[in-house]
Amino acid sequence: MSANGDKTVVIQGGTLIDGAGNAPAENDALVIEGNRIRSIGPLPAGVDPANPDNIEVIDASGHWIMPGLIDAHTHLSYGHPKLPGEARGGGTTRPEFNTIRAAWNAQKVLRAGVTAISVPGGPWFTDVAVRDAIRLGLVEGPRVFAAGRMIATYGSIEDEEPSWVGTSDHSLGTLCNSAAEMVKEVRRQAKHGVDFVKMADSRSGDTQCISQAEMEAVVAEAHRRNIRVAIHSRGAGSTRDAALAKLDWIIHADLAGDAELEAVAEAGVRVMPTATFVERLLIWGREVGQDVVQIDLTHIERRMEKMGEMLQKLRALGVTVLCGTDSGNYPWMPYGELHGNEPDILVRYGGYTPIEAISCATRNNAFAIGLEDDLGVLAEGRLADVIVLDADPVDDISVLKGGAHLVMVIKDGHVVDLDRLAVKAGELKFKAESGRRDRAV
Repeated sequence: MSANGDKTVVIQGGTLIDGAGNAPAENDALVIEGNRIRSIGPLPAGVDPANPDNIEVIDASGHWIMPGLIDAHTHLSYGHPKLPGEARGGGTTRPEFNTIRAAWNAQKVLRAGVTAISVPGGPWFTDVAVRDAIRLGLVEGPRVFAAGRMIATYGSIEDEEPSWVGTSDHSLGTLCNSAAEMVKEVRRQAKHGVDFVKMADSRSGDTQCISQAEMEAVVAEAHRRNIRVAIHSRGAGSTRDAALAKLDWIIHADLAGDAELEAVAEAGVRVMPTATFVERLLIWGREVGQDVVQIDLTHIERRMEKMGEMLQKLRALGVTVLCGTDSGNYPWMPYGELHGNEPDILVRYGGYTPIEAISCATRNNAFAIGLEDDLGVLAEGRLADVIVLDADPVDDISVLKGGAHLVMVIKDGHVVDLDRLAVKAGELKFKAESGRRDRAV
Protein backbone atom coordinates (compact mmCIF):
# COMPACT_ATOMS: atom_id res chain seq x y z
CA MET A 1 0.00 0.00 0.00
CA SER A 2 1.35 3.41 -0.93
CA ALA A 3 0.77 5.48 2.19
CA ASN A 4 0.05 9.17 1.91
CA GLY A 5 1.73 9.92 5.24
CA ASP A 6 0.13 12.91 6.92
CA LYS A 7 -0.85 14.54 3.65
CA THR A 8 -4.38 15.60 2.86
CA VAL A 9 -5.58 13.92 -0.35
CA VAL A 10 -7.60 16.00 -2.79
CA ILE A 11 -9.35 14.30 -5.73
CA GLN A 12 -10.28 16.98 -8.25
CA GLY A 13 -12.36 16.77 -11.39
CA GLY A 14 -14.20 13.80 -12.80
CA THR A 15 -17.73 12.56 -12.16
CA LEU A 16 -18.86 11.57 -8.68
CA ILE A 17 -21.17 8.58 -8.09
CA ASP A 18 -21.88 8.71 -4.36
CA GLY A 19 -23.34 5.22 -3.82
CA ALA A 20 -26.39 6.65 -2.07
CA GLY A 21 -28.53 6.46 -5.19
CA ASN A 22 -28.17 10.07 -6.29
CA ALA A 23 -27.53 10.98 -9.91
CA PRO A 24 -23.87 11.32 -10.94
CA ALA A 25 -22.54 14.82 -10.35
CA GLU A 26 -19.57 16.85 -11.48
CA ASN A 27 -16.83 16.56 -8.89
CA ASP A 28 -15.27 19.76 -7.60
CA ALA A 29 -13.05 18.32 -4.89
CA LEU A 30 -13.24 15.27 -2.65
CA VAL A 31 -10.97 15.91 0.34
CA ILE A 32 -9.58 13.07 2.48
CA GLU A 33 -7.89 13.65 5.82
CA GLY A 34 -6.59 10.62 7.65
CA ASN A 35 -8.97 7.77 6.87
CA ARG A 36 -12.10 9.94 6.55
CA ILE A 37 -13.71 12.10 3.91
CA ARG A 38 -13.46 15.67 5.16
CA SER A 39 -15.57 17.30 2.47
CA ILE A 40 -17.08 17.01 -0.99
CA GLY A 41 -17.57 20.18 -3.01
CA PRO A 42 -15.62 23.43 -2.85
CA LEU A 43 -12.22 23.21 -1.19
CA PRO A 44 -12.48 23.92 2.55
CA ALA A 45 -10.49 26.73 4.14
CA GLY A 46 -6.85 25.91 4.67
CA VAL A 47 -6.65 23.26 1.93
CA ASP A 48 -4.33 24.63 -0.74
CA PRO A 49 -3.51 22.28 -3.64
CA ALA A 50 -0.54 24.49 -4.46
CA ASN A 51 1.21 23.30 -1.27
CA PRO A 52 2.76 19.91 -2.19
CA ASP A 53 4.25 19.45 1.27
CA ASN A 54 0.84 18.96 2.86
CA ILE A 55 -1.45 18.14 -0.07
CA GLU A 56 -1.51 15.25 -2.52
CA VAL A 57 -3.63 16.18 -5.53
CA ILE A 58 -5.19 13.50 -7.73
CA ASP A 59 -6.50 14.74 -11.07
CA ALA A 60 -9.56 12.64 -11.92
CA SER A 61 -10.59 14.61 -14.99
CA GLY A 62 -12.35 12.34 -17.47
CA HIS A 63 -12.77 9.64 -14.83
CA TRP A 64 -15.51 8.35 -12.54
CA ILE A 65 -15.23 8.32 -8.74
CA MET A 66 -17.32 6.01 -6.56
CA PRO A 67 -17.19 4.13 -3.24
CA GLY A 68 -15.01 1.04 -3.08
CA LEU A 69 -16.92 -2.08 -4.02
CA ILE A 70 -18.07 -4.39 -1.24
CA ASP A 71 -18.43 -8.10 -1.97
CA ALA A 72 -20.72 -9.47 0.72
CA HIS A 73 -20.02 -13.12 -0.13
CA THR A 74 -16.36 -14.01 -0.58
CA HIS A 75 -14.75 -17.16 0.86
CA LEU A 76 -11.09 -16.42 1.54
CA SER A 77 -10.18 -19.69 3.23
CA TYR A 78 -11.81 -22.46 1.19
CA GLY A 79 -8.39 -23.52 -0.11
CA HIS A 80 -8.66 -22.26 -3.69
CA PRO A 81 -6.90 -22.18 -5.98
CA LYS A 82 -4.97 -25.35 -5.30
CA LEU A 83 -1.30 -24.79 -6.05
CA PRO A 84 0.89 -27.20 -8.03
CA GLY A 85 2.63 -29.54 -5.61
CA GLU A 86 0.40 -28.66 -2.68
CA ALA A 87 -0.15 -31.46 -0.18
CA ARG A 88 -3.71 -32.07 0.97
CA GLY A 89 -5.48 -34.42 3.29
CA GLY A 90 -9.06 -35.61 3.16
CA GLY A 91 -10.40 -32.08 3.42
CA THR A 92 -8.64 -28.82 2.80
CA THR A 93 -4.94 -28.17 3.21
CA ARG A 94 -3.27 -27.75 6.60
CA PRO A 95 -4.49 -24.70 8.54
CA GLU A 96 -1.15 -22.89 8.71
CA PHE A 97 -0.67 -22.98 4.93
CA ASN A 98 -4.31 -22.15 4.33
CA THR A 99 -4.08 -19.02 6.47
CA ILE A 100 -1.15 -17.72 4.42
CA ARG A 101 -3.03 -18.49 1.21
CA ALA A 102 -6.14 -16.68 2.47
CA ALA A 103 -4.07 -13.57 3.23
CA TRP A 104 -2.59 -13.78 -0.26
CA ASN A 105 -6.08 -14.09 -1.76
CA ALA A 106 -7.17 -10.98 0.14
CA GLN A 107 -4.55 -8.89 -1.65
CA LYS A 108 -5.96 -9.89 -5.04
CA VAL A 109 -9.48 -8.98 -3.91
CA LEU A 110 -8.33 -5.51 -2.83
CA ARG A 111 -6.64 -4.90 -6.16
CA ALA A 112 -9.92 -5.58 -7.95
CA GLY A 113 -11.39 -2.44 -6.35
CA VAL A 114 -13.05 -4.33 -3.49
CA THR A 115 -12.27 -2.48 -0.27
CA ALA A 116 -14.46 -4.60 2.02
CA ILE A 117 -15.76 -8.16 2.07
CA SER A 118 -18.08 -10.27 4.16
CA VAL A 119 -16.79 -13.84 4.57
CA PRO A 120 -19.72 -16.20 5.27
CA GLY A 121 -17.90 -19.20 6.60
CA GLY A 122 -14.69 -21.16 6.36
CA PRO A 123 -12.63 -23.81 8.18
CA TRP A 124 -11.37 -23.23 11.71
CA PHE A 125 -11.20 -19.47 12.45
CA THR A 126 -8.89 -18.68 9.55
CA ASP A 127 -10.87 -15.70 8.29
CA VAL A 128 -10.96 -14.13 11.75
CA ALA A 129 -7.16 -14.35 11.86
CA VAL A 130 -6.78 -12.82 8.40
CA ARG A 131 -9.22 -10.06 9.36
CA ASP A 132 -7.12 -9.18 12.39
CA ALA A 133 -3.85 -9.32 10.44
CA ILE A 134 -5.25 -6.86 7.89
CA ARG A 135 -6.65 -4.62 10.61
CA LEU A 136 -3.27 -4.53 12.38
CA GLY A 137 -1.36 -3.82 9.18
CA LEU A 138 0.51 -7.13 8.97
CA VAL A 139 -0.86 -7.83 5.49
CA GLU A 140 -2.81 -5.91 2.90
CA GLY A 141 -6.40 -6.62 2.08
CA PRO A 142 -9.95 -5.33 2.18
CA ARG A 143 -11.86 -4.80 5.39
CA VAL A 144 -13.08 -8.22 6.50
CA PHE A 145 -16.32 -9.08 8.34
CA ALA A 146 -15.91 -12.74 9.21
CA ALA A 147 -18.02 -15.71 10.19
CA GLY A 148 -16.64 -19.04 11.43
CA ARG A 149 -17.79 -22.51 10.50
CA MET A 150 -21.43 -22.65 9.47
CA ILE A 151 -24.01 -23.97 11.90
CA ALA A 152 -25.27 -27.12 10.20
CA THR A 153 -27.61 -30.01 10.93
CA TYR A 154 -27.81 -33.46 9.40
CA GLY A 155 -28.60 -32.84 5.73
CA SER A 156 -27.35 -29.25 5.69
CA ILE A 157 -25.08 -27.98 2.93
CA GLU A 158 -21.95 -28.47 5.03
CA ASP A 159 -22.82 -31.90 6.47
CA GLU A 160 -20.65 -33.41 3.75
CA GLU A 161 -18.67 -36.17 5.42
CA PRO A 162 -19.99 -39.78 5.40
CA SER A 163 -21.81 -40.81 8.55
CA TRP A 164 -18.95 -43.10 9.62
CA VAL A 165 -16.47 -40.18 9.48
CA GLY A 166 -18.48 -37.54 11.30
CA THR A 167 -17.88 -33.81 11.12
CA SER A 168 -14.15 -33.17 11.22
CA ASP A 169 -12.39 -29.98 12.32
CA HIS A 170 -11.54 -29.06 8.74
CA SER A 171 -15.22 -29.12 7.76
CA LEU A 172 -16.85 -25.86 6.76
CA GLY A 173 -19.76 -26.67 9.06
CA THR A 174 -20.15 -27.58 12.70
CA LEU A 175 -22.91 -30.07 13.42
CA CYS A 176 -25.65 -28.88 15.80
CA ASN A 177 -28.90 -30.81 15.96
CA SER A 178 -30.87 -28.86 18.56
CA ALA A 179 -31.48 -25.25 19.46
CA ALA A 180 -29.41 -25.72 22.63
CA GLU A 181 -26.42 -27.01 20.63
CA MET A 182 -26.75 -24.09 18.23
CA VAL A 183 -26.80 -21.54 21.06
CA LYS A 184 -23.70 -23.17 22.54
CA GLU A 185 -21.94 -22.88 19.17
CA VAL A 186 -22.89 -19.21 18.88
CA ARG A 187 -21.26 -18.62 22.26
CA ARG A 188 -18.13 -20.53 21.23
CA GLN A 189 -17.81 -18.59 17.99
CA ALA A 190 -18.41 -15.30 19.80
CA LYS A 191 -15.49 -16.14 22.11
CA HIS A 192 -13.32 -16.67 19.03
CA GLY A 193 -14.22 -13.23 17.72
CA VAL A 194 -16.55 -13.79 14.77
CA ASP A 195 -18.48 -10.81 13.42
CA PHE A 196 -21.51 -12.86 12.42
CA VAL A 197 -22.86 -16.39 12.42
CA LYS A 198 -23.91 -18.25 9.30
CA MET A 199 -26.51 -21.00 9.41
CA ALA A 200 -26.66 -23.64 6.68
CA ASP A 201 -29.88 -25.13 5.32
CA SER A 202 -29.87 -27.79 2.59
CA ARG A 203 -27.68 -27.33 -0.48
CA SER A 204 -30.44 -27.17 -3.09
CA GLY A 205 -33.38 -26.14 -0.92
CA ASP A 206 -35.33 -29.32 -1.56
CA THR A 207 -35.44 -30.10 2.19
CA GLN A 208 -35.71 -27.71 5.12
CA CYS A 209 -33.08 -28.70 7.68
CA ILE A 210 -33.39 -25.91 10.26
CA SER A 211 -36.63 -24.95 12.00
CA GLN A 212 -37.93 -21.47 12.72
CA ALA A 213 -37.56 -22.11 16.46
CA GLU A 214 -33.87 -23.01 16.00
CA MET A 215 -33.31 -19.89 13.92
CA GLU A 216 -34.98 -17.75 16.58
CA ALA A 217 -32.75 -19.23 19.28
CA VAL A 218 -29.61 -18.43 17.27
CA VAL A 219 -30.79 -14.90 16.49
CA ALA A 220 -31.63 -14.19 20.13
CA GLU A 221 -28.23 -15.35 21.39
CA ALA A 222 -26.22 -13.76 18.60
CA HIS A 223 -27.96 -10.41 18.79
CA ARG A 224 -27.54 -10.38 22.55
CA ARG A 225 -23.81 -10.57 21.86
CA ASN A 226 -23.97 -7.92 19.09
CA ILE A 227 -23.35 -10.54 16.40
CA ARG A 228 -25.41 -10.74 13.22
CA VAL A 229 -26.90 -13.86 11.64
CA ALA A 230 -27.18 -14.95 8.00
CA ILE A 231 -28.42 -18.18 6.47
CA HIS A 232 -27.82 -20.19 3.32
CA SER A 233 -31.44 -20.73 2.26
CA ARG A 234 -32.62 -21.63 -1.22
CA GLY A 235 -35.92 -23.24 -0.26
CA ALA A 236 -39.29 -21.57 0.21
CA GLY A 237 -39.90 -22.85 3.75
CA SER A 238 -36.50 -21.96 5.14
CA THR A 239 -36.66 -18.52 3.51
CA ARG A 240 -40.06 -17.82 5.06
CA ASP A 241 -38.94 -19.02 8.49
CA ALA A 242 -35.71 -17.01 8.27
CA ALA A 243 -37.78 -13.89 7.63
CA LEU A 244 -40.11 -14.66 10.54
CA ALA A 245 -37.12 -15.32 12.80
CA LYS A 246 -35.69 -11.91 11.79
CA LEU A 247 -32.31 -13.08 10.56
CA ASP A 248 -30.18 -10.20 9.32
CA TRP A 249 -29.92 -11.44 5.74
CA ILE A 250 -30.85 -14.45 3.64
CA ILE A 251 -28.43 -15.85 1.09
CA HIS A 252 -29.95 -17.07 -2.23
CA ALA A 253 -33.74 -17.48 -1.61
CA ASP A 254 -34.13 -18.37 -5.28
CA LEU A 255 -36.77 -21.08 -4.74
CA ALA A 256 -38.99 -18.81 -2.65
CA GLY A 257 -42.38 -17.98 -4.12
CA ASP A 258 -44.46 -14.83 -3.94
CA ALA A 259 -45.81 -15.53 -0.45
CA GLU A 260 -42.36 -16.19 0.99
CA LEU A 261 -40.82 -13.10 -0.61
CA GLU A 262 -43.73 -11.01 0.66
CA ALA A 263 -42.96 -12.33 4.15
CA VAL A 264 -39.33 -11.27 3.66
CA ALA A 265 -40.43 -7.79 2.60
CA GLU A 266 -42.85 -7.45 5.52
CA ALA A 267 -40.13 -8.49 7.98
CA GLY A 268 -37.64 -6.03 6.48
CA VAL A 269 -35.02 -8.76 6.05
CA ARG A 270 -32.30 -8.30 3.43
CA VAL A 271 -31.62 -10.81 0.63
CA MET A 272 -28.29 -11.66 -0.99
CA PRO A 273 -29.13 -13.58 -4.20
CA THR A 274 -25.52 -14.47 -5.12
CA ALA A 275 -26.61 -14.87 -8.73
CA THR A 276 -23.00 -14.59 -9.90
CA PHE A 277 -22.34 -18.14 -8.74
CA VAL A 278 -25.25 -19.57 -10.72
CA GLU A 279 -24.35 -17.68 -13.89
CA ARG A 280 -20.67 -18.56 -13.54
CA LEU A 281 -21.56 -22.25 -13.10
CA LEU A 282 -23.60 -22.09 -16.29
CA ILE A 283 -20.83 -20.37 -18.27
CA TRP A 284 -18.12 -22.67 -16.94
CA GLY A 285 -20.25 -25.73 -17.61
CA ARG A 286 -20.71 -24.72 -21.23
CA GLU A 287 -16.97 -24.14 -21.55
CA VAL A 288 -15.81 -27.49 -20.19
CA GLY A 289 -18.82 -29.62 -21.09
CA GLN A 290 -21.55 -31.31 -19.11
CA ASP A 291 -19.51 -34.48 -18.63
CA VAL A 292 -16.92 -32.51 -16.66
CA VAL A 293 -19.43 -30.49 -14.66
CA GLN A 294 -21.63 -33.54 -13.99
CA ILE A 295 -24.61 -31.24 -13.54
CA ASP A 296 -27.63 -30.93 -15.81
CA LEU A 297 -26.95 -27.57 -17.48
CA THR A 298 -30.58 -27.31 -18.56
CA HIS A 299 -31.46 -27.34 -14.86
CA ILE A 300 -28.92 -24.55 -14.21
CA GLU A 301 -30.40 -22.52 -17.08
CA ARG A 302 -33.84 -22.81 -15.46
CA ARG A 303 -32.33 -21.88 -12.10
CA MET A 304 -30.83 -18.72 -13.62
CA GLU A 305 -34.16 -17.80 -15.20
CA LYS A 306 -35.86 -18.28 -11.85
CA MET A 307 -33.16 -16.18 -10.22
CA GLY A 308 -33.98 -13.38 -12.64
CA GLU A 309 -37.67 -13.60 -11.79
CA MET A 310 -36.84 -13.44 -8.11
CA LEU A 311 -34.64 -10.36 -8.59
CA GLN A 312 -37.52 -8.60 -10.32
CA LYS A 313 -39.89 -9.51 -7.47
CA LEU A 314 -37.43 -8.30 -4.84
CA ARG A 315 -37.15 -4.95 -6.60
CA ALA A 316 -40.92 -4.62 -6.93
CA LEU A 317 -41.39 -5.45 -3.23
CA GLY A 318 -38.74 -2.97 -2.13
CA VAL A 319 -36.57 -5.63 -0.46
CA THR A 320 -33.03 -4.45 0.27
CA VAL A 321 -30.70 -6.49 -1.94
CA LEU A 322 -27.07 -7.19 -1.07
CA CYS A 323 -24.42 -8.13 -3.64
CA GLY A 324 -22.30 -11.22 -3.13
CA THR A 325 -20.48 -13.40 -5.64
CA ASP A 326 -19.34 -16.57 -3.81
CA SER A 327 -15.79 -15.94 -5.05
CA GLY A 328 -13.39 -18.56 -3.74
CA ASN A 329 -16.09 -21.20 -3.38
CA TYR A 330 -14.65 -23.34 -6.20
CA PRO A 331 -11.52 -23.20 -8.38
CA TRP A 332 -13.63 -21.74 -11.17
CA MET A 333 -14.71 -18.85 -8.91
CA PRO A 334 -11.36 -16.99 -8.90
CA TYR A 335 -10.50 -14.06 -6.66
CA GLY A 336 -10.26 -10.64 -8.24
CA GLU A 337 -12.28 -11.46 -11.35
CA LEU A 338 -15.97 -11.75 -10.44
CA HIS A 339 -16.57 -9.19 -7.69
CA GLY A 340 -18.18 -6.67 -10.05
CA ASN A 341 -20.45 -9.21 -11.76
CA GLU A 342 -23.41 -9.05 -9.38
CA PRO A 343 -24.42 -5.42 -10.17
CA ASP A 344 -24.29 -6.33 -13.87
CA ILE A 345 -26.66 -9.27 -13.25
CA LEU A 346 -29.05 -7.05 -11.28
CA VAL A 347 -29.31 -4.78 -14.33
CA ARG A 348 -29.54 -7.52 -16.97
CA TYR A 349 -31.88 -9.90 -15.13
CA GLY A 350 -33.56 -7.87 -12.40
CA GLY A 351 -34.44 -4.62 -14.14
CA TYR A 352 -32.37 -2.51 -11.74
CA THR A 353 -30.93 0.75 -12.99
CA PRO A 354 -27.12 1.00 -12.90
CA ILE A 355 -27.38 3.55 -10.07
CA GLU A 356 -29.56 1.14 -8.06
CA ALA A 357 -27.18 -1.74 -8.72
CA ILE A 358 -24.16 0.33 -7.64
CA SER A 359 -25.94 1.21 -4.40
CA CYS A 360 -26.58 -2.49 -3.77
CA ALA A 361 -22.83 -3.17 -4.07
CA THR A 362 -21.82 -0.22 -1.89
CA ARG A 363 -24.38 1.38 0.44
CA ASN A 364 -26.53 -1.73 0.95
CA ASN A 365 -23.53 -4.03 1.35
CA ALA A 366 -22.07 -1.89 4.12
CA PHE A 367 -24.65 -3.56 6.39
CA ALA A 368 -23.10 -6.96 5.70
CA ILE A 369 -19.79 -5.75 7.13
CA GLY A 370 -21.28 -3.91 10.11
CA LEU A 371 -20.47 -0.41 8.81
CA GLU A 372 -23.79 0.76 7.39
CA ASP A 373 -23.34 4.23 8.93
CA ASP A 374 -19.69 4.56 7.96
CA LEU A 375 -19.03 3.04 4.55
CA GLY A 376 -20.50 2.49 1.11
CA VAL A 377 -21.40 6.13 0.48
CA LEU A 378 -19.12 9.03 -0.44
CA ALA A 379 -20.12 11.70 2.05
CA GLU A 380 -18.55 13.97 4.63
CA GLY A 381 -17.34 12.07 7.68
CA ARG A 382 -17.49 8.63 6.06
CA LEU A 383 -14.55 6.25 5.82
CA ALA A 384 -12.40 7.00 2.79
CA ASP A 385 -12.74 3.88 0.62
CA VAL A 386 -12.79 5.15 -2.96
CA ILE A 387 -12.17 3.79 -6.44
CA VAL A 388 -11.54 5.68 -9.68
CA LEU A 389 -12.55 4.26 -13.07
CA ASP A 390 -11.69 5.23 -16.63
CA ALA A 391 -15.19 4.34 -17.90
CA ASP A 392 -18.72 5.26 -16.85
CA PRO A 393 -20.49 2.48 -14.89
CA VAL A 394 -23.82 4.28 -15.22
CA ASP A 395 -23.60 4.17 -18.99
CA ASP A 396 -22.40 0.55 -18.90
CA ILE A 397 -22.52 -1.27 -15.56
CA SER A 398 -20.29 -4.05 -16.92
CA VAL A 399 -17.22 -1.80 -16.64
CA LEU A 400 -17.13 -2.83 -12.96
CA LYS A 401 -16.34 -6.42 -13.92
CA GLY A 402 -12.86 -7.80 -13.48
CA GLY A 403 -11.22 -4.51 -12.53
CA ALA A 404 -10.52 -3.86 -16.21
CA HIS A 405 -11.34 -0.15 -15.92
CA LEU A 406 -9.85 0.40 -12.50
CA VAL A 407 -7.43 3.33 -12.29
CA MET A 408 -7.03 3.80 -8.54
CA VAL A 409 -8.04 2.19 -5.26
CA ILE A 410 -8.03 4.12 -2.00
CA LYS A 411 -8.71 2.15 1.16
CA ASP A 412 -8.87 3.81 4.55
CA GLY A 413 -7.44 6.99 3.07
CA HIS A 414 -4.37 5.31 1.52
CA VAL A 415 -3.66 4.72 -2.15
CA VAL A 416 -3.14 1.03 -2.95
CA ASP A 417 -0.18 0.08 -5.11
CA LEU A 418 -2.01 -1.91 -7.78
CA ASP A 419 1.21 -3.37 -9.20
CA ARG A 420 2.68 -4.66 -5.97
CA LEU A 421 1.21 -8.16 -5.99
CA ALA A 422 3.63 -9.92 -8.30
CA VAL A 423 2.64 -13.55 -7.84
CA LYS A 424 -0.69 -14.67 -9.26
CA ALA A 425 -2.64 -17.88 -8.91
CA GLY A 426 -1.04 -20.77 -10.71
CA GLU A 427 2.36 -19.09 -11.05
CA LEU A 428 4.03 -20.89 -8.17
CA LYS A 429 6.27 -23.67 -9.46
CA PHE A 430 7.93 -26.32 -7.37
CA LYS A 431 11.27 -27.90 -8.30
CA ALA A 432 11.20 -31.37 -6.84
CA GLU A 433 14.72 -32.18 -8.00
CA SER A 434 16.30 -29.53 -5.77
CA GLY A 435 13.68 -29.26 -3.08
CA ARG A 436 13.60 -25.49 -3.69
CA ARG A 437 10.38 -23.60 -4.20
CA ASP A 438 10.81 -21.02 -6.93
CA ARG A 439 8.52 -18.20 -7.80
CA ALA A 440 7.72 -17.60 -11.43
CA VAL A 441 6.67 -14.02 -11.99
